[in-house]
Amino acid sequence: MLLCVTANHRNTPFEILERLAVDADALSAAVRAGSPAVRGAVTVATCNRLEVYLDADNVPADAHRFARDAVANALRGLGDEQGVDVAGSADVLDASEVVHHLFAVSAGLESVAVGEEEIAGQVRRAAQAARESGASTGRLDRVFQEAIRTARAARAQGDASRTGRSLARLALDLVGSRLADWGTARVTLIGTGRYAATTVAALRDRGVQTIVVYSPTGRAQVFGTRHGLEWTNDVREAMTGSDVVITCTTRLSVESGDVPVDAPPRFVVDLGLPRNVDPAVGEIDGVTLIDLETVRLHAPLVHWSAEEDARSVVDEAAHSFVTAASVEPSIVALRRHVLDLVDEEIARAKRRGDDDGRIEEALRHLTSVFLHTPSTLARRHAAAGRGLEVATAVETLFGIDAPALPSVTRSLRRGPDGVIAGPADDAASA
Repeated sequence: MLLCVTANHRNTPFEILERLAVDADALSAAVRAGSPAVRGAVTVATCNRLEVYLDADNVPADAHRFARDAVANALRGLGDEQGVDVAGSADVLDASEVVHHLFAVSAGLESVAVGEEEIAGQVRRAAQAARESGASTGRLDRVFQEAIRTARAARAQGDASRTGRSLARLALDLVGSRLADWGTARVTLIGTGRYAATTVAALRDRGVQTIVVYSPTGRAQVFGTRHGLEWTNDVREAMTGSDVVITCTTRLSVESGDVPVDAPPRFVVDLGLPRNVDPAVGEIDGVTLIDLETVRLHAPLVHWSAEEDARSVVDEAAHSFVTAASVEPSIVALRRHVLDLVDEEIARAKRRGDDDGRIEEALRHLTSVFLHTPSTLARRHAAAGRGLEVATAVETLFGIDAPALPSVTRSLRRGPDGVIAGPADDAASA
């Protein structure tokens, strides 16, 4: 079954999330190695969430406790006691809830900035890393790939896509409401990672002409040259005379002593998790500090109809994926039954002199052609809510005991108030 342990901005305070120091690849490997019941694991670690998706078999009756313990033990083995505490209080989802949640997360519908674009790339990279390291499974990989495809479709549906919602853009909206003219503003960018490039694009969309980049890792010149920016290797020099300072690195990079007292920036935007900026910076006269908690509190709801359109795409895609998966046991059982018969015929043919393999080749080709149509139709009927009928037909016609999976559970559909509601027909195992 699929399980997900999720600590995110809805259920965990930012000050706790920011203290997590998690290597996603190491955590996936540790969870997978921690129990023979765990076949695979994929970790999604972003500035808003830490989520571990598990593919597990033969789990105890209390699957939620099993999942929490699996993640907590893995974090303990990695020396992250703060993470152990978070895992103990995190939410746990199972079966079809996992599919609906992952699809919504990938589409940015569970982000601080509803519809943010960066999360789909983070999910894709998490799935790819787990696949390349061997921590994932075919079942996990299929649900992640479908979630990524669904995210693209959802982004095409509404204003959340067209306006390019992101944490950087929301933070800049907050600054812009108190800044007279972006065109004359001097902006300092601290950091040169993927999020820095997104921030540069957001600044230029607002007409910013002067951007100075500083990197605590010494990559300012390379990044500045690539993006046509001024650059410096001195953080104090970078901030002197700036109207806005934006940080997006993986480490604490600005302390109160770094801020020039004679010409401090008016706004310091901290997009880092863990924090990039010492909270004491916000106490300096004339400086307004905007961090992720501030952004979360002021994040506007996307226009209702646009968000509903995107959620409709996500819900429909998740429902289709789960219901189609409900007949997989029947399809697998049918294929195994037919292939066993074919293997017997091939063995008989070889005993009778099929030395050149022509009969085997013909039988395997015929089998492939024969199984294609019933497999396709079985998934189509399951998507239409007839998964139990498919299982019954397979059992009746071939004598195969392969029941469809339970067909009704709830869909993770959140209203504007964040409350989960709304039943949906899905399968319990994907």
